[in-house]
Amino acid sequence: MSFMSEKAPTVRHLFRNFWRLSKPFWASEEKWVAIGLLIFVVGLNLGIVYMSVLFNDWNRVFYDALQKLDEVTFWREIKHFAWLAIPWVSIQICALYFRQLLEIKWRRWSTEFYTQRWMNHQNFFRIQLTDGSTDNPDQRIAEDVDQFVSMSLGLFLGLLRNVVNLVTFVVILWSLSTPIRFMLAGNDIIIHGNLVWAAVIYAVIGTVITILIGRPLVGLNFIQERCEADFRFSLVRVRENAESIAMYKGEFLEGRNLNALFTNVVRNFKIIMGFNVRVVGFTFSWSQFAVVFPLIIVAPLFFSGQILFGGLMQIRNAFSEVLDSLSFIMDSFRTIAKWKAVIDRLTTFDASLEAAQALPRITPQVIEQGLSLQNLSVTKPNGDALLSDVNLHLNAGDTLLVRGASGAGKSTLLRAMAGIWPYAKGVLSLQTDTTTLYLSQKPYMPLGTLRAALYYPQAARNDDAQIAELLALAGLSHLLPRLDETDAWSHVLSLGEQQRIALLRVMLVKPDFLFMDESTSALDAAAEARLYAAVVECMKDGVMVSVGHRAGLVEYHAQVLECEGQGKWALAALQ
Repeated sequence: MSFMSEKAPTVRHLFRNFWRLSKPFWASEEKWVAIGLLIFVVGLNLGIVYMSVLFNDWNRVFYDALQKLDEVTFWREIKHFAWLAIPWVSIQICALYFRQLLEIKWRRWSTEFYTQRWMNHQNFFRIQLTDGSTDNPDQRIAEDVDQFVSMSLGLFLGLLRNVVNLVTFVVILWSLSTPIRFMLAGNDIIIHGNLVWAAVIYAVIGTVITILIGRPLVGLNFIQERCEADFRFSLVRVRENAESIAMYKGEFLEGRNLNALFTNVVRNFKIIMGFNVRVVGFTFSWSQFAVVFPLIIVAPLFFSGQILFGGLMQIRNAFSEVLDSLSFIMDSFRTIAKWKAVIDRLTTFDASLEAAQALPRITPQVIEQGLSLQNLSVTKPNGDALLSDVNLHLNAGDTLLVRGASGAGKSTLLRAMAGIWPYAKGVLSLQTDTTTLYLSQKPYMPLGTLRAALYYPQAARNDDAQIAELLALAGLSHLLPRLDETDAWSHVLSLGEQQRIALLRVMLVKPDFLFMDESTSALDAAAEARLYAAVVECMKDGVMVSVGHRAGLVEYHAQVLECEGQGKWALAALQ
């Protein structure tokens, strides 16, 4: 996947997309607890602002006492500082704790919400058919949701606190400002609140320059997230296909591919580094000069004796608070850029889920017995016909073999009969209250114990006598002692062993409908004959449909459906 082919969505719809992602949680069944926590956290943040005002006033009294060499007031203010510091620290700790509590509640709900949407109605499968650009849904659920929640709360609370801080300290700074009076074109001009206007001008200039310097970071962060995800995904693929890669001796090619993907990560990150250095360099320099900027403005008043040292420190502190509040966007620009990238990734994922959900579905009609296809047409996603107007009826005990050249639509027909292929139209009728089992050529081995794998997707049962008999039938008796052992069975067992486990699954689950897609391709003829015979015996009261090429499969099926390509097909009896 080339990371250069995907562009980040524009900033125009940022807040609309933010609300679209946030609304489900804040309208959910947990909204009142969440709103209560949010109000409490907001209250604690307002308490932090109030404590800042008290500290600002303390600065004036304390430093005036130092200038006057007033020892009594000095020690009194030291005690006063301790009484201010205790609630200050307590409020900070409580604000952090309850913010994190709200954060984990929001993240847990959102993660479950997106996981459920991804898993519902086979969307995890269908999303692959609709949108090839939505990379790594696992990362979007596991990481992007976490970053979205933490950054959203951080930015919201930071913005709120800075707005309140700004309003509070603008009042203080205005009261500390000395009117400036001068003549202009014969008019007597008086400017009140000169310190406030100086802070506003200073912050606006800094913010505009920061945005101009760092604007490319928005798109670059979006691309970086994708590059990192592609690299992690490829690492996982190597781990999951370790045996095949080793047998092919493909480690050089895989290593080269991994290096190429990581080169994308490094190349884009170096570009980000350049812009980060520029942004940080400017904001750091601008912030450092802000330390002395208010002192330069009020120095004449201090040296003329109009204000004392404590007043000077109070002005500097108030000016810093106003400037910090006005510089919130400038100071948070890199976080905002990353937040924008996370919102874009979750928005595209959300849109892909909606597109997958909107794909057509064949709603099975209810019949008393068996499975029926009426004028069922199956196509590729691009509309090319695979099978046209298939008419077929299978009753309990019927067996059907599906054959044909590669790409003729055999596996796709099974997916359509199982109800998961969206590009099909016609009538599919199924018996109600039935169990369906689908066995692919590469069986699915779930995480957990071997016993759980044998009974998947049903809950495992403690029928060791039957399991022992079936393992012996499949030539897997050596696995009996490991029945309740947890392992990566898809890596521990060979493909042939995994196929045998899947066939034993049929005899334990006893489905009403069984679809097998080349599910004995890795077995020798003797093992295939032995296990197929057992499966047929198990399915004598159900419907069995197999895809396969081997001539030996004919004796286990009563009918054959030949897929001839370009929509053509033929149905014939075998026995």
